[in-house]
Amino acid sequence: MLIFRLFAVLAPIVLNGCASSPEKQQEPLTPAASAPSIKKELPKGTEAKTEIDQDVLFMLMSAEIAGQRGQYELAYEGYIEAAKRVKDPKPAERAAMIAMYLKDAKKLKKSLALWLKKEPQNVTARKLAVLASLKDGDKQKTLEHLAVILDSDPAGFESTVLELANALQGEGKLQDVYDALEALSAKRPNQAVVHYLQGIIAMQMKNQALAEKQIGEALRLQPEWDKALVFQAQIALMSGDLPKAIEVLRNVHLKYPDNQKIGKMLAQLLIKSDGYDEAAKVYQGLVEKDPKDFESLLALALVDMQLGREKEAEESLKKLLEQDEWREQARFYLGKLEEKRDNIKKALNWYDQVREEPFSFEAGIAAVNLLAHNKQYDEAVERLQTMQDSFPKEKLRITLMKAELLNQQKHYQEAYDVLTAALVEQPDSKELLYTRALIAERIGKLDVLESDLKKILAQYPDNAEALNALGYTLLGFPSRLGEAETYLQQALKLQPDEPVILDSYGWLLFKQGKAEKALEYLERAYAKQKENEIAAHIAEVLWSLGRKDEARKLFDKAFKAAPEDEYLLDFKQRILNGAE
Repeated sequence: MLIFRLFAVLAPIVLNGCASSPEKQQEPLTPAASAPSIKKELPKGTEAKTEIDQDVLFMLMSAEIAGQRGQYELAYEGYIEAAKRVKDPKPAERAAMIAMYLKDAKKLKKSLALWLKKEPQNVTARKLAVLASLKDGDKQKTLEHLAVILDSDPAGFESTVLELANALQGEGKLQDVYDALEALSAKRPNQAVVHYLQGIIAMQMKNQALAEKQIGEALRLQPEWDKALVFQAQIALMSGDLPKAIEVLRNVHLKYPDNQKIGKMLAQLLIKSDGYDEAAKVYQGLVEKDPKDFESLLALALVDMQLGREKEAEESLKKLLEQDEWREQARFYLGKLEEKRDNIKKALNWYDQVREEPFSFEAGIAAVNLLAHNKQYDEAVERLQTMQDSFPKEKLRITLMKAELLNQQKHYQEAYDVLTAALVEQPDSKELLYTRALIAERIGKLDVLESDLKKILAQYPDNAEALNALGYTLLGFPSRLGEAETYLQQALKLQPDEPVILDSYGWLLFKQGKAEKALEYLERAYAKQKENEIAAHIAEVLWSLGRKDEARKLFDKAFKAAPEDEYLLDFKQRILNGAE
């Protein structure tokens, strides 16, 4: 019957529904075919009056029929009247659910009072009562209900409060939840979980100092609580203090060396801070304690690859070949390992053995990239064509890869045509527009470049890549340096540490005659990313400042590593050859 179906739908989302219920439906819902009858729902023996009182039975049947017809006001009245006359809490519960669906606070309050009178320890009823009292601003009732939940369901108290906070966050009432917990803390001063929850809510309110204070109090009451210790590290991480987060987790890991979750968190943060050696030791410890922790075994292999420990990485990956769940990843990374060793044939062999998605597609792309790097373009194109038939959902990435292969061969017009054809089907694709803009510059279609980048910025005004590309292009037009500056300043504001943007901005300053200031930005960029174009820019700025020996030294080092680089060749022809 309908009201039973309505209850079944609402029950899993009690709190979310209370915060943002759907609009009332005008059309009656189809009753659930397998819904039990009212008589079966009400327990025998405990409901003697329901079994024999025809008035009560009539009320319940009327409520059912009203619900089937979408007349929820009448359904509510039927259930609430029945609830007054029977001991069973079900009619009151149904009335509360309907009141919640109707977003009627008065009806909800009335039905909850009846429900709690019959079932004072019912956690669901108490959750709804907390929401209702918070909305009413009744602090005393909120405290009363929270205390009952804490006492009757201590194990579920944390999830209950977090559910409440999630339901009220959209209404801007997190502070009310925090204040209610503060009042509960005063009544239950030795409950670490209350302070822990206050810490979580404080972080949701972006109050780091308050969060740290409350987690500190939770740990004072329960010093060995691993969850609170981990959250202490998370607070540091969310505030951008990676060293502090690592230090906290190191201490937690020492206390709980067998806790896999903590160990993995620590290792991930160590990798983020380039602490690969220590991360490898952590993963090694996890694998030794649990040889079936294949996730850590894979992570250990990847860290060993990063550290150049190829033999150790290979041993770990070959162990993973024996596990069905991890075999495809192991094959993929064995291919990467052979690629690192410049064993092209072996690398391709491993990539070709990866057959399950999503790894098979990534392995195919890795194989194409490897062949292109080795200038085996015909085979790369052939593989890419096969992939286009096998992975129709990856059409965009394959198109971009095809354009890149043509670009590497300096077939710029063909690459441009491929991208233009793709844009007919996807005219607003950011990736296609950006790539075509870069290719358009190669064939002198600067109007297309500007148009494509501006189309991206119309959709994504904070796209730093497009801002940088447009600003850098405009540097070639002395009359448009002002426009270039606007775009590059915005890009720099969005990504202040991005080497490519630092380089562009430094080159702008040089074009504006601010060579000394330009050098600062260019050297910052080069320190982060040893790109040949950046090296050429620095060399030219140094040359203009009269520091020619430094310019030659930098150029010679870069040119020795990349004698065919177009930016270095341009510097050599314009500056060095001109000086001879």
